[in-house]
Amino acid sequence: MDDEGAGAATMPQPKRVTIAEIAARAGVSTGAVSFALNDRPGVSAATRSRILEVARELNWRPHSAARALGGARAGTIGFVLNRPARTLGTESFFGDLISGIQLGLAGTHVGMNLLVARDVDEELETYREWWSGHRVDGVVLIDPRADDPRLALLAELGLPAVVVGSHPSPPGTWPTVWIDDSDAADTVFGYLHALGHTRIAHVAGPPQFEHTAMRAAALQRFAREARLESAESFTTDYSSDAGAAITRTLLVGPRRPTAIVYDNDVLAVAGLGVAAEMGVPVPDDLSIASFDDSAMARLVRPALTTLTRDTVELGERAARLLLEQVEAGPPLTSRPGPALTLSVRESTARPRRPRAG
Repeated sequence: MDDEGAGAATMPQPKRVTIAEIAARAGVSTGAVSFALNDRPGVSAATRSRILEVARELNWRPHSAARALGGARAGTIGFVLNRPARTLGTESFFGDLISGIQLGLAGTHVGMNLLVARDVDEELETYREWWSGHRVDGVVLIDPRADDPRLALLAELGLPAVVVGSHPSPPGTWPTVWIDDSDAADTVFGYLHALGHTRIAHVAGPPQFEHTAMRAAALQRFAREARLESAESFTTDYSSDAGAAITRTLLVGPRRPTAIVYDNDVLAVAGLGVAAEMGVPVPDDLSIASFDDSAMARLVRPALTTLTRDTVELGERAARLLLEQVEAGPPLTSRPGPALTLSVRESTARPRRPRAG
C-alpha cells in the first residue's frame, strides 16, 4: 500500500463534542448543560438560550444511548415497508401514504426513518434495533394480519405504534386508523350486482393480510345473500404478472365471470390489458373494478371504476395519532380513516345478455 493509501486508511474521525466542552464555552456547569439540552427545568431561559447557541456553534449532536438514559425523545418515527421492492415503484398507495405521514409530521421537527424489509423476520429485527438504539419514538405499521407477530413484539417492547388497518384495535392495544374493508367490499360487489352481474371474481392480495381475508369473506357473504351464480377470490403477490396470469385463466373458462374486482390498480390495469389481448371487450363483455384509485386507473382506457379514498389523509391521520400516542403512554382509542366513495367510470356496465338461439 502506498503512503497516500495508508494515510487515507488512518484518517482520524471527527471528535464528538461533549457537554463538558459546551459547559466550558458557555461558562456554566455540566449539569446546567444537561438540563438545557434535554429541555428540563433547572436553568433560566437566558442560560438555556446561551447553552443551545453554543451547542449549535460546536455542531453538537445527541448520542442515542445518552438520550435513551436521559429519557429524551429520538425525534423520529419509523415506517417499515415489507413488500417486494419491485411493487413499490408501481403502487401509488405507498407514495401517497408516505406523503401523508410527512404532512402529519410537518411543523413538529419530527423526522421519519423509512426502511424496506425483505420479510417479516427482518421487519421484527428492525423494530428491536430501532427501540434498543433509541432511534425512533414510535412506528406506523401497515398490512396487519391474523396473530400478527409484529404487534406482539411491539407490545412486548413497549414501542408505541399506530396501525393502518381494516378495523379498530382491541382495547388495551396500540390504536388503528381504520377503513372498514367489509363495508368497502359490499359497496363494490353491491354495485356490480345492481348492474345485473351474477358471476363475479375477486383477484386479491396475499392471503395472510387481514384486508384480503375480509374482502374475500365479504364476497362469499354477499354471494349467499344475493344468490350469485358464482363468486370466488384468487390471491396474488400484488404483481402485475400474477394479476395477468389469473385473469387469463378466468377468461378461458367455460363460465367466465362477467365482472372482476381487483385489490389494487396494478392488478386491475394488468387485467384490463389481458382482456384487450384476448379480444374480450370492456365493459361490453367484462366489467372491471378496483379497490384502489390512482392516476393510472383514471388514465387507462376505459377508465377504471374504483373505490376512492384519500390515502394522503390516511397517512396524515396515522402520523398525528402516533405523535399523540408517543406523548400519551397508555394505548389511545382507534380512529376512523377518511371515507370511501365509489368512482364509477367506463370500465363497468350492465352485462350483455346472451343471444337467443
